[in-house]
Amino acid sequence: MAEPLRFSKMHGAGNDFVVLDLRDGARPPDAMLAMRLADRHMGVGCDQILTIEPPRSAGAVAAYGIWNADGSPSGQCGNGARCVAAWLVRDGAASGRRFVVDSPAAAHEVEDLGEGRFSIGMGVPRFAPADVPLAGFGEQAEYALELAGRRIAFGAVSMGNPHAVIEVADAAAAEVAIVGPALQRSAAFPQSCNVGFAQVLAPDRIRLRVYERGTGETLACGSGACAAVASLARRGRIGRQATVSLPGGDLSIHWPDDGGEVIMAGPAAFVFEGEWRA
Repeated sequence: MAEPLRFSKMHGAGNDFVVLDLRDGARPPDAMLAMRLADRHMGVGCDQILTIEPPRSAGAVAAYGIWNADGSPSGQCGNGARCVAAWLVRDGAASGRRFVVDSPAAAHEVEDLGEGRFSIGMGVPRFAPADVPLAGFGEQAEYALELAGRRIAFGAVSMGNPHAVIEVADAAAAEVAIVGPALQRSAAFPQSCNVGFAQVLAPDRIRLRVYERGTGETLACGSGACAAVASLARRGRIGRQATVSLPGGDLSIHWPDDGGEVIMAGPAAFVFEGEWRA
């Protein structure tokens, strides 16, 4: 029998994770193990697996990898970044109010806000189609496709991973399970995408649901919240600072200017510790 695999179960606003410490050089989970861990009936159950790894940049306390429930890798996860930060603080690897962690996409500055809340610098949003990537379009604030028997208008942005942002009149009634997969399968997104359905409630508040690449709809998506605020602010629909209400809780997003990075703040919580022996 293989050695038991120790893990932490965590969540950020309901977006839940299995966290593995691989700083000893152990290999990341392969696709089959990731899918087994993520299974909510016969595994631990999670939206994504996070792997804590040695730092890759000077000054970082650690790096982390992100693995979707279907075993595919991801380049960014805002809720996961906060959970990694909380894990490193509890572990003692991170000390002080500010520190840096390396995601698969970049290095990110973290601020410990206390009481289980962290803010993360999520990078500068990129709108050029080649950066998303988005195929078949020149750069626009809003794009449109005919999919699933309906015209879908959306913004496209990269937060280190690709996002489509659809403004809807009522997020609760949005056809997330139909439109989300249809847009992900579209040739317009050669690497698929995370699809956000955003309802503007006020200049400083939106309601958001996200159908994530490789996972499906989740209770929260941190990079999706950042993408929604950046896309809607660029279109003049909201201001540059907004509360994003997701099914699992609220996140605070601030995009100071077009060339500035998006700052996300929200909770991170431990659920339980365990050993995987299968």
